[in-house]
Amino acid sequence: MKNILVIGSLNVDFVVNVDEMPVAGETRLSNSMELIPGGKGANQACAVGKLGGKANMLGAVGNDSYADIQLNSLRAAEVSVINIIKRDDASTGMAWITVNHAGDNSIIVIPGANYTLSKEDIDNHIEVIKAHDIIVLQMEIPLETVLYAAKAAKEAGKTVILDPAPAPKKFPIELYQYIDILKPNEMELSILTNMENAVQNLGEATNILKKLGVKCVIVTLGEKGVFVNDANGEQYQISGIPVKAIDSTAAGDTFTAAVAIYIAKGKSVAEAVRYANMAASLAVTKKGAQSSIPTSQEVEQILSKKL
Repeated sequence: MKNILVIGSLNVDFVVNVDEMPVAGETRLSNSMELIPGGKGANQACAVGKLGGKANMLGAVGNDSYADIQLNSLRAAEVSVINIIKRDDASTGMAWITVNHAGDNSIIVIPGANYTLSKEDIDNHIEVIKAHDIIVLQMEIPLETVLYAAKAAKEAGKTVILDPAPAPKKFPIELYQYIDILKPNEMELSILTNMENAVQNLGEATNILKKLGVKCVIVTLGEKGVFVNDANGEQYQISGIPVKAIDSTAAGDTFTAAVAIYIAKGKSVAEAVRYANMAASLAVTKKGAQSSIPTSQEVEQILSKKL
Protein backbone atom coordinates (compact mmCIF):
# COMPACT_ATOMS: atom_id res chain seq x y z
CA MET A 1 0.00 0.00 0.00
CA LYS A 2 1.20 3.53 -0.79
CA ASN A 3 1.80 5.83 2.16
CA ILE A 4 -0.16 8.95 3.06
CA LEU A 5 0.97 12.30 4.47
CA VAL A 6 -1.66 14.54 6.03
CA ILE A 7 -0.71 18.21 6.25
CA GLY A 8 -3.06 20.24 8.39
CA SER A 9 -4.57 21.27 11.70
CA LEU A 10 -4.46 19.77 15.17
CA ASN A 11 -6.88 20.99 17.85
CA VAL A 12 -8.16 20.03 21.25
CA ASP A 13 -11.95 20.42 21.48
CA PHE A 14 -13.51 21.65 24.72
CA VAL A 15 -17.06 20.31 24.49
CA VAL A 16 -19.59 21.77 26.95
CA ASN A 17 -23.14 20.40 27.17
CA VAL A 18 -26.02 22.74 28.15
CA ASP A 19 -29.81 22.53 28.09
CA GLU A 20 -30.13 25.77 26.13
CA MET A 21 -27.60 28.03 24.44
CA PRO A 22 -26.74 31.09 26.56
CA VAL A 23 -27.64 34.48 25.11
CA ALA A 24 -25.65 37.68 25.54
CA GLY A 25 -25.20 38.53 29.21
CA GLU A 26 -26.59 35.18 30.43
CA THR A 27 -24.83 32.61 32.61
CA ARG A 28 -25.75 28.95 32.32
CA LEU A 29 -24.59 25.86 34.16
CA SER A 30 -23.28 22.73 32.47
CA ASN A 31 -23.21 19.19 33.78
CA SER A 32 -20.16 18.14 31.79
CA MET A 33 -17.09 19.23 29.85
CA GLU A 34 -14.91 16.96 27.74
CA LEU A 35 -11.47 17.44 26.24
CA ILE A 36 -11.45 15.69 22.87
CA PRO A 37 -8.66 15.61 20.26
CA GLY A 38 -9.82 17.15 16.99
CA GLY A 39 -8.87 19.40 14.10
CA LYS A 40 -9.56 18.36 10.53
CA GLY A 41 -5.97 17.43 9.78
CA ALA A 42 -5.53 15.30 12.88
CA ASN A 43 -8.97 13.73 12.42
CA GLN A 44 -8.06 12.67 8.88
CA ALA A 45 -4.67 11.31 9.94
CA CYS A 46 -6.32 9.41 12.78
CA ALA A 47 -8.90 8.01 10.37
CA VAL A 48 -6.18 6.85 7.96
CA GLY A 49 -4.52 5.00 10.83
CA LYS A 50 -7.70 3.46 12.24
CA LEU A 51 -8.79 2.36 8.77
CA GLY A 52 -5.53 0.52 8.24
CA GLY A 53 -3.51 2.99 6.19
CA LYS A 54 0.10 4.14 6.59
CA ALA A 55 -0.25 7.68 7.91
CA ASN A 56 2.15 10.47 8.74
CA MET A 57 1.09 13.88 10.10
CA LEU A 58 2.71 17.26 9.42
CA GLY A 59 1.39 20.17 11.46
CA ALA A 60 2.08 22.39 14.45
CA VAL A 61 1.09 22.32 18.13
CA GLY A 62 2.09 24.29 21.19
CA ASN A 63 4.60 23.11 23.76
CA ASP A 64 1.81 22.43 26.25
CA SER A 65 -0.24 19.66 27.86
CA TYR A 66 -2.98 19.96 25.23
CA ALA A 67 -0.49 18.85 22.58
CA ASP A 68 0.03 15.63 24.52
CA ILE A 69 -3.70 14.84 24.32
CA GLN A 70 -3.57 15.15 20.55
CA LEU A 71 -0.27 13.33 20.04
CA ASN A 72 -1.31 10.42 22.24
CA SER A 73 -4.53 9.99 20.25
CA LEU A 74 -2.61 9.91 16.97
CA ARG A 75 -0.06 7.46 18.33
CA ALA A 76 -2.89 5.19 19.48
CA ALA A 77 -4.10 5.13 15.85
CA GLU A 78 -0.55 4.23 14.74
CA VAL A 79 -0.01 7.58 13.04
CA SER A 80 3.59 8.82 12.85
CA VAL A 81 3.94 12.13 14.74
CA ILE A 82 7.68 12.71 14.23
CA ASN A 83 6.97 15.59 11.82
CA ILE A 84 4.62 17.48 14.11
CA ILE A 85 6.29 20.76 15.09
CA LYS A 86 6.13 22.01 18.69
CA ARG A 87 6.03 25.79 19.07
CA ASP A 88 7.18 27.57 22.21
CA ASP A 89 5.53 30.83 21.12
CA ALA A 90 2.03 29.52 20.35
CA SER A 91 -0.57 27.34 22.05
CA THR A 92 -2.07 24.17 20.65
CA GLY A 93 -5.15 24.96 18.57
CA MET A 94 -8.41 24.86 20.50
CA ALA A 95 -12.13 24.77 19.75
CA TRP A 96 -14.76 25.68 22.35
CA ILE A 97 -17.95 23.84 21.44
CA THR A 98 -21.26 24.38 23.21
CA VAL A 99 -23.90 21.72 22.51
CA ASN A 100 -27.55 21.99 23.58
CA HIS A 101 -30.08 19.23 24.25
CA ALA A 102 -31.23 19.27 20.60
CA GLY A 103 -27.71 18.63 19.36
CA ASP A 104 -27.23 22.16 17.98
CA ASN A 105 -23.82 23.66 18.58
CA SER A 106 -21.89 26.91 18.55
CA ILE A 107 -18.13 26.87 18.06
CA ILE A 108 -15.29 29.28 18.76
CA VAL A 109 -11.96 28.26 17.24
CA ILE A 110 -8.58 29.51 18.46
CA PRO A 111 -6.17 28.42 15.69
CA GLY A 112 -3.04 28.85 17.81
CA ALA A 113 -0.06 26.95 16.41
CA ASN A 114 -2.05 25.85 13.35
CA TYR A 115 -1.74 29.35 11.90
CA THR A 116 2.04 29.29 12.32
CA LEU A 117 2.50 26.45 9.82
CA SER A 118 4.41 28.25 7.07
CA LYS A 119 5.91 27.86 3.63
CA GLU A 120 9.28 27.59 5.36
CA ASP A 121 7.96 24.57 7.31
CA ILE A 122 6.97 22.96 4.00
CA ASP A 123 10.46 23.62 2.61
CA ASN A 124 11.99 22.11 5.75
CA HIS A 125 9.88 18.96 5.23
CA ILE A 126 10.14 18.70 1.45
CA GLU A 127 11.93 15.34 1.72
CA VAL A 128 9.02 14.07 3.83
CA ILE A 129 6.61 15.10 1.09
CA LYS A 130 8.77 13.39 -1.53
CA ALA A 131 8.81 10.20 0.57
CA HIS A 132 5.00 9.89 0.48
CA ASP A 133 2.69 8.98 -2.38
CA ILE A 134 -0.53 10.74 -1.40
CA ILE A 135 -0.75 14.19 0.21
CA VAL A 136 -3.99 15.14 2.00
CA LEU A 137 -4.76 18.80 2.80
CA GLN A 138 -7.57 20.86 4.34
CA MET A 139 -8.12 24.60 4.99
CA GLU A 140 -7.53 25.06 8.74
CA ILE A 141 -3.93 26.20 8.25
CA PRO A 142 -2.88 29.39 6.39
CA LEU A 143 -4.20 29.44 2.84
CA GLU A 144 -0.79 30.38 1.43
CA THR A 145 0.67 27.28 3.12
CA VAL A 146 -1.99 25.04 1.59
CA LEU A 147 -1.23 26.45 -1.86
CA TYR A 148 2.52 26.14 -1.38
CA ALA A 149 2.28 22.55 -0.09
CA ALA A 150 -0.05 21.45 -2.89
CA LYS A 151 2.25 22.95 -5.52
CA ALA A 152 5.31 21.30 -3.96
CA ALA A 153 3.54 17.94 -3.81
CA LYS A 154 2.39 18.17 -7.42
CA GLU A 155 5.86 19.15 -8.62
CA ALA A 156 7.13 16.04 -6.82
CA GLY A 157 4.63 13.90 -8.75
CA LYS A 158 2.34 13.15 -5.82
CA THR A 159 -1.43 12.59 -5.71
CA VAL A 160 -3.02 15.58 -3.97
CA ILE A 161 -6.37 15.32 -2.18
CA LEU A 162 -7.94 18.51 -0.81
CA ASP A 163 -10.86 18.76 1.58
CA PRO A 164 -11.80 22.45 1.10
CA ALA A 165 -13.11 22.98 4.61
CA PRO A 166 -13.68 25.57 5.81
CA ALA A 167 -14.07 26.92 2.27
CA PRO A 168 -12.61 30.44 1.97
CA LYS A 169 -14.64 33.08 0.13
CA LYS A 170 -11.58 33.86 -1.99
CA PHE A 171 -10.20 30.51 -3.11
CA PRO A 172 -6.90 30.89 -5.02
CA ILE A 173 -7.53 29.92 -8.63
CA GLU A 174 -3.96 28.63 -8.96
CA LEU A 175 -4.61 25.95 -6.33
CA TYR A 176 -7.13 24.07 -8.46
CA GLN A 177 -4.50 22.94 -10.97
CA TYR A 178 -2.59 21.08 -8.24
CA ILE A 179 -5.58 19.04 -7.02
CA ASP A 180 -6.21 15.49 -8.15
CA ILE A 181 -9.26 14.92 -5.93
CA LEU A 182 -11.36 17.75 -4.46
CA LYS A 183 -13.93 16.75 -1.81
CA PRO A 184 -16.37 19.55 -0.96
CA ASN A 185 -19.69 19.09 0.79
CA GLU A 186 -22.78 20.73 -0.69
CA MET A 187 -22.29 24.05 1.14
CA GLU A 188 -18.62 24.24 0.17
CA LEU A 189 -19.51 23.46 -3.44
CA SER A 190 -21.81 26.49 -3.50
CA ILE A 191 -19.08 28.72 -2.05
CA LEU A 192 -16.40 27.51 -4.45
CA THR A 193 -18.59 27.86 -7.55
CA ASN A 194 -20.54 30.94 -6.40
CA MET A 195 -23.71 29.03 -7.34
CA GLU A 196 -26.65 29.24 -4.94
CA ASN A 197 -28.26 26.24 -6.63
CA ALA A 198 -25.10 24.12 -6.94
CA VAL A 199 -26.78 21.09 -5.35
CA GLN A 200 -29.56 21.23 -7.95
CA ASN A 201 -26.96 21.39 -10.72
CA LEU A 202 -24.18 19.11 -9.52
CA GLY A 203 -22.87 18.28 -12.97
CA GLU A 204 -22.61 21.93 -14.00
CA ALA A 205 -21.11 22.99 -10.65
CA THR A 206 -18.44 20.28 -10.62
CA ASN A 207 -17.57 20.97 -14.25
CA ILE A 208 -16.76 24.56 -13.27
CA LEU A 209 -14.14 23.25 -10.86
CA LYS A 210 -12.76 20.77 -13.39
CA LYS A 211 -12.34 23.51 -15.98
CA LEU A 212 -10.16 25.30 -13.41
CA GLY A 213 -7.85 22.29 -13.25
CA VAL A 214 -9.25 19.78 -10.74
CA LYS A 215 -9.09 16.24 -12.08
CA CYS A 216 -11.86 14.66 -9.97
CA VAL A 217 -14.58 16.21 -7.80
CA ILE A 218 -16.36 14.20 -5.09
CA VAL A 219 -19.28 15.99 -3.42
CA THR A 220 -20.60 14.61 -0.13
CA LEU A 221 -24.34 15.21 0.27
CA GLY A 222 -25.03 13.95 3.79
CA GLU A 223 -27.92 11.49 3.94
CA LYS A 224 -28.40 11.93 0.17
CA GLY A 225 -25.10 10.19 -0.54
CA VAL A 226 -22.23 11.23 -2.82
CA PHE A 227 -21.90 12.75 -6.31
CA VAL A 228 -18.81 12.06 -8.40
CA ASN A 229 -17.44 13.78 -11.49
CA ASP A 230 -14.32 11.73 -12.16
CA ALA A 231 -11.15 12.31 -14.15
CA ASN A 232 -12.72 10.70 -17.24
CA GLY A 233 -15.75 13.01 -17.12
CA GLU A 234 -18.05 10.25 -15.90
CA GLN A 235 -20.73 11.54 -13.52
CA TYR A 236 -22.71 9.41 -11.09
CA GLN A 237 -24.35 9.49 -7.68
CA ILE A 238 -24.09 6.91 -4.91
CA SER A 239 -27.01 6.69 -2.48
CA GLY A 240 -26.65 7.47 1.18
CA ILE A 241 -26.70 4.67 3.76
CA PRO A 242 -29.61 4.87 6.24
CA VAL A 243 -28.28 5.03 9.81
CA LYS A 244 -29.31 6.56 13.12
CA ALA A 245 -27.10 9.64 13.16
CA ILE A 246 -25.82 10.80 16.55
CA ASP A 247 -22.86 13.05 15.74
CA SER A 248 -21.58 14.02 12.29
CA THR A 249 -18.44 15.81 13.53
CA ALA A 250 -15.88 13.48 11.94
CA ALA A 251 -17.94 12.08 9.08
CA GLY A 252 -16.36 14.26 6.41
CA ASP A 253 -12.85 13.64 7.73
CA THR A 254 -13.46 9.90 7.84
CA PHE A 255 -14.73 10.03 4.26
CA THR A 256 -11.65 11.89 3.03
CA ALA A 257 -9.29 9.48 4.79
CA ALA A 258 -11.12 6.44 3.46
CA VAL A 259 -10.88 7.73 -0.11
CA ALA A 260 -7.14 8.28 0.36
CA ILE A 261 -6.68 4.74 1.67
CA TYR A 262 -8.46 3.09 -1.24
CA ILE A 263 -6.55 5.22 -3.75
CA ALA A 264 -3.37 4.15 -1.91
CA LYS A 265 -4.43 0.55 -2.48
CA GLY A 266 -4.70 1.16 -6.19
CA LYS A 267 -8.50 1.00 -6.24
CA SER A 268 -10.71 3.04 -8.57
CA VAL A 269 -12.41 6.26 -7.50
CA ALA A 270 -15.78 4.49 -7.61
CA GLU A 271 -14.52 1.77 -5.25
CA ALA A 272 -12.95 4.40 -2.99
CA VAL A 273 -16.17 6.39 -2.78
CA ARG A 274 -18.29 3.36 -1.92
CA TYR A 275 -15.88 2.39 0.85
CA ALA A 276 -15.70 5.96 2.14
CA ASN A 277 -19.48 6.26 2.09
CA MET A 278 -19.75 3.23 4.37
CA ALA A 279 -16.97 4.41 6.70
CA ALA A 280 -18.53 7.86 7.08
CA SER A 281 -21.97 6.38 7.75
CA LEU A 282 -20.51 4.40 10.64
CA ALA A 283 -18.75 7.49 12.02
CA VAL A 284 -22.02 9.39 12.48
CA THR A 285 -23.43 6.64 14.73
CA LYS A 286 -20.96 7.50 17.53
CA LYS A 287 -20.21 10.63 19.56
CA GLY A 288 -17.02 12.64 19.29
CA ALA A 289 -14.46 13.32 16.60
CA GLN A 290 -11.57 10.85 16.60
CA SER A 291 -13.43 8.56 18.99
CA SER A 292 -16.21 8.07 16.42
CA ILE A 293 -13.96 6.95 13.57
CA PRO A 294 -14.50 3.25 12.78
CA THR A 295 -11.73 0.70 12.33
CA SER A 296 -11.05 -1.08 9.06
CA GLN A 297 -12.48 -4.27 10.59
CA GLU A 298 -15.78 -2.55 11.40
CA VAL A 299 -16.15 -1.21 7.87
CA GLU A 300 -15.15 -4.47 6.19
CA GLN A 301 -17.60 -6.40 8.38
CA ILE A 302 -20.49 -4.24 7.18
CA LEU A 303 -19.34 -4.37 3.57
CA SER A 304 -19.11 -8.16 3.64
CA LYS A 305 -22.74 -8.39 4.78
CA LYS A 306 -23.83 -6.22 1.85
CA LEU A 307 -21.99 -8.27 -0.77
